[in-house]
Amino acid sequence: MDELIRALPLLLRAAGDNEEVAEAAVFVAWRRVAGEGLRYHAIPFRLYRRTLIVAVPDATWQRQIEKISGQLIFRLNSLLGQPIVTYIEFRVDPQTVQRERARRQRISYFVDEEQALRRAEGLRVAAGKIRDEALRRRFLLAAGSCLDRIERSEKIDE
Repeated sequence: MDELIRALPLLLRAAGDNEEVAEAAVFVAWRRVAGEGLRYHAIPFRLYRRTLIVAVPDATWQRQIEKISGQLIFRLNSLLGQPIVTYIEFRVDPQTVQRERARRQRISYFVDEEQALRRAEGLRVAAGKIRDEALRRRFLLAAGSCLDRIERSEKIDE
């Protein structure tokens, strides 16, 4: 992700006035600028005439984030290497926020599943004795998840 972030200014210069590229670049930059906590509650969904439109779940979030919009604009444009965003409009749109949260949850689930299967790779030969393919997969997922948890707890204890 860091390489992509560093390449954004070059990509934007090469794309010229292409609005789709600018919007995609702003969305990528938003992920970095907003951070993990804010990114969950403020979802960018459109860049229109240098105005970034961001969905928020309710009016409380809207008021709070509006207070730091100047900082967000500065950080976005600094990361992009040019003044692409001049204003951020925060719209109360709980449906958009909820859809994005659900989408991210699905992606996270698949990433976790793949990681668990990789972690359980050493058990694949032993698991081969399980004839039911679905049961074998569930066994490998459970074993891989367990191995991940053990490793995380060992790192915390260090």
